[in-house]
Amino acid sequence: MASQLHSEIPAPTVERLVLYRRLLDSLAQNGVEYVHSHELAEKANNSAAQVRRDLMSIGYTGSPAHGYAVADLVKRIGRLFDKKGDQKAALVGIGKLGRAILGYFALRQPHPRIVAAFDSDKEKGQGDIAGCPCYPIEELINVIVREKISIGIITVPAQHAQQVADLMLLAGVRGLLNFAPTPLKVPAWAVVDHVDITTKLEKVAFFTELKAGKPPC
Repeated sequence: MASQLHSEIPAPTVERLVLYRRLLDSLAQNGVEYVHSHELAEKANNSAAQVRRDLMSIGYTGSPAHGYAVADLVKRIGRLFDKKGDQKAALVGIGKLGRAILGYFALRQPHPRIVAAFDSDKEKGQGDIAGCPCYPIEELINVIVREKISIGIITVPAQHAQQVADLMLLAGVRGLLNFAPTPLKVPAWAVVDHVDITTKLEKVAFFTELKAGKPPC
């Protein structure tokens, strides 16, 4: 029943649960034992009702008197995201963005772990970056199969993104995080999420201009 419930959690709820876990981790590190829904909502920039609905989607409820037990809630959310074992990710495109991502995640030891990086430039595809081994793109299929990598991160120019996606899916990757500014065509069984930084910046610029001159509430 629990696994069926988790499989039906909407994508926006999953994103908020990831954010809650990060906020709760920070609270735990600062010695906070309990947090109320309105306090977590303020940190997450949403409503207390939304927090309660999100946590109820994983079968978790708090105490009216004390709120949510921080350490216990971290474990509960962790079981949702970490239950699949040691998932591994690979990155293709060791340019400035790719290097920044490798360096960023090396400091945070996330789940899943990035265990391999690839590039068509043989000079970039050797050695390691922030502890992550680098390989030439020709070794992608062998490494993905050997390491049982299930998630791919694409940081190549737009004109190469689809080819890279096809290659990773052929090797056995089932989920893609695409930073290239172009949509990808993938089979129905594959999961893909797009992160277009330029589009997001333009969106912020548009609404910033729209609200220019309006006094803060």
